[in-house]
Amino acid sequence: MKKQLSILFGITLMLAACTKQERPADNPEKDPTPMAATARACASMDILKDQISKDPARGQRLQSIENLTQRIAKDRSLGRLLPDGSVQIPVVVNVLYRTTTENISLAQIQSQIDVLEKDYNAANSEYGSVPALFAGVKANVGIHFTLKSVVRKSSTKTSWSASTENMKKSSLGGINPTTPDSVLNIWVVNYINYGGQEVLGYAQFPGGSASTDGVVIGYRYFGNTGTAVSPFNLGRTATHEVGHFLNLYHIWGDALCGSDLVSDTPQHNDANFGCPSYPHLSTCSGSPVEMTMNYMDYTDDACMYMFSAGQRTRMLATFASGGGRNGFAH
Repeated sequence: MKKQLSILFGITLMLAACTKQERPADNPEKDPTPMAATARACASMDILKDQISKDPARGQRLQSIENLTQRIAKDRSLGRLLPDGSVQIPVVVNVLYRTTTENISLAQIQSQIDVLEKDYNAANSEYGSVPALFAGVKANVGIHFTLKSVVRKSSTKTSWSASTENMKKSSLGGINPTTPDSVLNIWVVNYINYGGQEVLGYAQFPGGSASTDGVVIGYRYFGNTGTAVSPFNLGRTATHEVGHFLNLYHIWGDALCGSDLVSDTPQHNDANFGCPSYPHLSTCSGSPVEMTMNYMDYTDDACMYMFSAGQRTRMLATFASGGGRNGFAH
């Protein structure tokens, strides 16, 4: 559906589009209970850019993972390297709370695990609503999620900075990750601050430091019950961020008519918000119908409900040797 950009150029273009100017420290909010977000914002690309700027080897590792991913995507004979419905991802949820409300219930945590299980296995109720135009590329990813444990810690912080990532450091008030080479760590916090604004969540792409590996999500955007707030109350923030954790980029490539390095997703001119009416035409070359219901767009939870076959290949490629998530495949 879309012309593929060169790997290195595509990644560089995406990173260049994610610059922020202000980098506040933890706990900058005067109001301890700010209004919940009404538009999706994700800091995953910003964090990746930060990591590469601080450590050039990070970019080299990412490029190596991308080279492997593209080889697998282009050579069907390499499909033997991909697992098929056999990957079981154990999840540790790290809850950092200031108030009783922020100390979310086990039921809310389990609801998020259940959403991930459904969304990644084409068992979500909306899967049958994928438009006919995309029916041929909608995909059952075949990755399973189970709750391993919950770690809770009280904190006086009213917010956490995505740029410092102190929520992942016990010495700075956070919680250290649990065996991140084979366990998905998710930190649930009261407020994620990046560049002076709230983001719903963010994830670390494959190939990064084990000490910061995992996903961070605000407590009002986690799961589909309890403190979850509309329009982000169906657990799709975690579905989106786990996609980044498994090497998916935003569907618009974080640039005007950019590339997500996936061949079967249409070219989007930009992020979509809310619930766009179908068909939503791109302003990019050829005016393709945008896949606004894809989990890697910025639409509301109720309006994102599919991955593509190309995205499935990208995610499963991370479990191959050298793919950055091989520890989960054993």
